[in-house]
Order: sequence, then structure tokens, then C-alpha cells
Amino acid sequence: MAVDMATVERAQPSDRSLRGTALAVSMVSSFLTPFMASSLNVAMPLIGKEFGLRAVTLGWVLTIYTLAAAMFLVPFGRLADLVGRKKIFTIGLSVDITGALIGALARSAPALILGRAIQGIGGAMIFGTGVAILTSVHPSGSRGRALGLNTAAVYTGLSLGPVFGGFLVHAWGWRSVFLVTIPVAATGLVLALTRLKGEWADARGEGFDLAGAALLGTGLVGLMIGFSRLPALPGVLITTAGILTLAGFIALELRLPAPLFDLRLFRHNRIFAFSNLAALFNYSATSAVAFLMSLYLQYIKGLPPQKAGLVLVAQPIVMALTSPFAGRFSDRTEPRLIASAGMALSAIGLVLFAFISPGTGFGFIVGTLICLGLGFGLFSSPNTNAVMCSVERRHLGVASAALGTMRLTGQMLSSGIVMMIFALVMGQAAIEPSVYPLFLRSAHIAFVFFAVLCFAGVFASLARGNRPLDRPN
Repeated sequence: MAVDMATVERAQPSDRSLRGTALAVSMVSSFLTPFMASSLNVAMPLIGKEFGLRAVTLGWVLTIYTLAAAMFLVPFGRLADLVGRKKIFTIGLSVDITGALIGALARSAPALILGRAIQGIGGAMIFGTGVAILTSVHPSGSRGRALGLNTAAVYTGLSLGPVFGGFLVHAWGWRSVFLVTIPVAATGLVLALTRLKGEWADARGEGFDLAGAALLGTGLVGLMIGFSRLPALPGVLITTAGILTLAGFIALELRLPAPLFDLRLFRHNRIFAFSNLAALFNYSATSAVAFLMSLYLQYIKGLPPQKAGLVLVAQPIVMALTSPFAGRFSDRTEPRLIASAGMALSAIGLVLFAFISPGTGFGFIVGTLICLGLGFGLFSSPNTNAVMCSVERRHLGVASAALGTMRLTGQMLSSGIVMMIFALVMGQAAIEPSVYPLFLRSAHIAFVFFAVLCFAGVFASLARGNRPLDRPN
């Protein structure tokens, strides 16, 4: 369905100043989360040592953020379409700051996990609105460029996290990672409150599906907790309950006139459906790579945190350099071709990592990280452009939330798969020299599994078809 761009321009101010402010605010918020996540990857061994955590429990420090964000992303995306995207976005930054402060002051593992959960709720508010605001003020002809720059901010956070975070952890301990993100979030909050003029609520007046939000959150929690306890019987039962709850959510959404998540978009919009599916495959296959490689570099290769960070930085640097060009190119050609090529490169990198050993050279490791970085840089911004250009304006918040949900669910599944493999191969043992061979076996199994997922994602990416000449936005 085509939308008259002249009408859109009258409905929403989209002058150069507003577009620049929206891009700056979105880039600041997009930088924040990956910087925190990649910094924490480097800090994991020290956190585990301080609190005496087992490998599976240590994984929850990262996973709880993803789980909380995945639970609340779609509800907050829908709420943003109803009450205003800027309003939800600024509240989200405030919640993120609160969670970071709790994490920095934590004196126990439960307190740290609580802080990360609160940050996840704030992240859900940010993810469900930032890209939607960016899309609202940029016409389709320049949207890919803006989304590419925003994606570059994500990868800049990923790039600086291992290096800067490694030095922070080495000099002042892991708590400094939380403290340093607070002024960054505060900068984005002040900028949004003072310079981002306008409020976007294209679905104002429609209803909010509270029952659907409860079913979605409960199903995702069941799926994640069950995954972490497989293959024991309680894990099987909890996972099954989570799947059945999500099936109930789908059945409910298909019946409601104003659903929390309009699943008819998946049924009737091929580009939207397969672009989101490709994103789910990609994030499920690649999100746990940094976690696994951080543990490998510090435990198996014996590197201190800052040097491990210098090695890991190769991947996000290539992502940051590639994504703006890929996004701009996707304004001029078919996003599916660029994204599919990127997915294939990621699959190749994962296959290569399945052969790492204690004697693997750093040249091989860095080269494989570059391959993965190039693949993901080519995939992400064209795929995002395809999703956001495939829906009407009233669905922009939900589309942004849907894509974010695919990303967070993929990250959650990626972490869950690693935790399950750890539980199966290593049991409840901490990572110490006597179990290093079991850790390596776990990593090999994970990389093979992720490579298969990524190859499947290539076909999902190609199956979306060509972008229509008359795009919705």
C-alpha cells in the first residue's frame, strides 16, 4: 500500500535539523548496548572469579539482559505507536541508567543480574522506538543511508567495547564498565529531551493487548529457562510449556482486531516475513561468538582482558566500516542480494572457527573475525532497510520491535544454545585447566551448530523476493 509522501511530510516535520537530531540520538542509544555487552564479554572471567560462578550461571549475567529485552520489546513497541515513540524512548534511557547504577554497585550475583534485567527493560524501550523514529523522519530514498550509519554506531560500540572495556577492567575492575555507560546514556537523554522536536504516535486511539503481552513474556521466559536446564526432565517440561504458551499468543493475536503484534504482517507481507526470519537465523548463529571467543582467548590462549579485547575488536571494526556502504547500496539495489551474500560469509567464518585448538594462530583467529565482520556488516543494514520499507507508517513501531525481537530472541537462543551445550558437555563444572578440553569440545559443537543455522538463513534471505517498485514508505 503506497503512502503519499507529501502527506507524510506535512504530518511529520522532517527538515534536515530534525533528521540530524534523530540520527544523533538514535546513534548514541545504538552505541550504548553493544558497548556494554562487548565490554562485559571481556569482564566475564573476573566476574565469575569474584562471585564464584559456574559457567552456566555466568552465562545468565549476559542472558538475563537479552531475555528481559525480548519479553518487553514488542509491548513497548506497540505502546510507543499508541502514546508516542519519543516518550517511550526517553523513559527507556532513564531505566537503562538506573540498571547500570545497580550493576555497578552490586555486591552479589543476584544484584548484578537484577541490574542487567532492569537494563534489558530499558533496552526494550530504546530498541522498540529508536529505529522507528529514524524511519519516521527519513524518506525511503535516504533511509538506507541513515540506517547504515545507525548500524555503524552499533558496531562502533562493539569495536570499542573489547578494547576500551578491556583497559577499564584491567585498570579499575569490571564495575567501571557499568559506570562509564551512564554519562553516554545521559547524553542521549538530554539530547532527546531538548532537541528532538515532535512526538510520533501513528496508532493513537487503538487498544493495547495486555493479555498478549503477558502470554508473550511468559512464553519467552519459559523457553529460556527451559533451554538452560536441558536435557533434564524439568528442562524439557519448561521448554514445552514455553512453546505452548507462545502458540497461545499467536492464536490470540490472529483473532484480535487491534493485536499487540499484528502477525498478519507475516502472513501477507513476504518481504517482512522472510527478512525477519533471516534476522532470527543470523543473530541466533552469531551472537554468542564474542562470548565463546572471549573465554577461549583468556582461558585457552592465556591472554589478559585488554589483549583479548584487542583481538576481538577486528570483527566489529569491519562491521562498522561496511554497514554504512551496505545501507546506502541497499537504497539503490535489492537488499536481499547484499544481505544474502553477507549471511553466506558469516557461515564460512563459523565453519572456520569450528577448527580452533590451543595451537591456533592469532592470524587465523583475526582473519576469521574479519570474515564474520564483513558478513554481518553486509547483512544487517540492508535487511533492516527491507523490513522498515515493507510496512505502513502506523506499523513502524511494531516493525522496529519485530526486528528487535528477532535480534534479541536470536541472541537469547544463541546464549541458550551455548549454555545447553556447556551443561551437556561440561556439566556444572567451572572453567578451569582440568576441563579445558571439554570447553573446547563445547565450542566446536556450538560453532558447527551455528554454521548450519547461518546456511539456513541464506535461503530465508533469498526467499523474501524482490522489493516492490512502489514501496510503502
